[in-house]
Amino acid sequence: MKQLVLDLGAAEPAQSLDTFQIGANAEMAHLMHQFAQRASREHFCYLWGETGAGKTHILQGLAATRGSRYIPADADPDAFVHAPGVTLYLVDDIDQLTPERQIDAFALYNQVREHGTYMVCAGPLPPAVLPVREDLRTRMGWGLVYQIHDLSDDEKIAALTQAAEARGLTLSASVLPYLLSHFKRDMRSLSTMLDALDHYSLETQRPVTLPLLRDLLHQGNQHTESKE
Repeated sequence: MKQLVLDLGAAEPAQSLDTFQIGANAEMAHLMHQFAQRASREHFCYLWGETGAGKTHILQGLAATRGSRYIPADADPDAFVHAPGVTLYLVDDIDQLTPERQIDAFALYNQVREHGTYMVCAGPLPPAVLPVREDLRTRMGWGLVYQIHDLSDDEKIAALTQAAEARGLTLSASVLPYLLSHFKRDMRSLSTMLDALDHYSLETQRPVTLPLLRDLLHQGNQHTESKE
C-alpha cells in the first residue's frame, strides 16, 4: 500500500469513451462516438481545454477502437506516416510537437484528407492561438472544433460518488468536498485518489472518513517533500 499511497497517479487505468464524464460536453461526446464508428460526415476534429479536462482520456478511448493510432507529442516520425489499415489518427498535445514533428503532423493531415480517413487532435488552446507553425495552426481550425468543458464541483462529486458505489465503497459526506478543496481537481487525479482511499481503507481496516483522507494526503505530502 505504501507504493500506491506515495505514487498517486503513477498507474493509468485503461480509458474508454464510456468512462468519460460528459457533463456539458454532450455534443462533443456524441461526435466522438461517431468518430469511433467512422460514421461522422466530418473527418477532422480539434479538441481543446485545460489540463485535466479529459482530452487524453478521449483520444485514448478512441485509440481502443480497431484501426486507430494514438500519437503522443514525443512519438517517433514513423507514427505520423499514413499507413494501410489505420483509419483514425489521434495526435495529442499538438502544442508540444517539435518543429520537425509539426511538419510531419501537417503532412499527415493532408494525407488524411487525401485518403478519406479520420483525424482528431488535441491541445490546450483554440486553434487561432496555438503556438505552432502557421500552416498547421490553420489546419486545426478547418474541421470541427470543440472546447472540452470541465465538470462542475457537483458533477464531480456525483461522478465520484457513483464510482465509489460501484466499488462498494461507502464515503462519509465530508470526504469528497474536502478532497476537491485540498487535492488536484481533474477527474483523473480524483479517480486515482479514490482508488488509493479504497486500498488504504482495506489495509488499515478503517472506514473512508475525513481523518482517513487527511492521513493519506499527509503521507503524499511527506513523500513529495522528501523528493525535493
